[in-house]
Amino acid sequence: MRFVLFALPLVVLVALFAIFAGSINRDPSLIRSVMIDKPAPQFTLAPVAALGVPGFDTASLKGQVTVVNVFASWCIPCRAEHPLLTAMKDVAGVRLFGINQSDAPENAKKFLDELGNPYDAVGADSDRRVSIDWGVYGVPETFVVNADGIITFKVTGPLTPQTLDNELLPAIAKARG
Repeated sequence: MRFVLFALPLVVLVALFAIFAGSINRDPSLIRSVMIDKPAPQFTLAPVAALGVPGFDTASLKGQVTVVNVFASWCIPCRAEHPLLTAMKDVAGVRLFGINQSDAPENAKKFLDELGNPYDAVGADSDRRVSIDWGVYGVPETFVVNADGIITFKVTGPLTPQTLDNELLPAIAKARG
């Protein structure tokens, strides 16, 4: 009995170590979204001041396939993925809407002035409420919304050339299907 009491904490520790060690190389894009195949949440986002593009709401997601990208000027991976968003828009010919999360308007403007603004609309989500409703874990995240306003696909984390070619572009084509 003493041996069991002594060995039990060691067994639990080894089991926890095995669980955590198995998760180290896990791909963060494998996080499943509960929003897939569900309508986009009800929201209205005001435009980011001085960008020259409108904000948007749930109703504006209907009628054609739209890619929604959650970004922020303070997000280093957002800067890295930005050229891929521009390329995706050019290649796929799809609307691109941005949710600017927890950002000062002047910082968002500076970010997009520097890198170029591929967005057709950008909404200011200063309190992160809309991002939470969309099930966003962190920036950047990218969603595909079909013409019926249904979220059909999500990329968690920054886009890569492989993600763009192998996942996002096929998901856009499927949403058009």
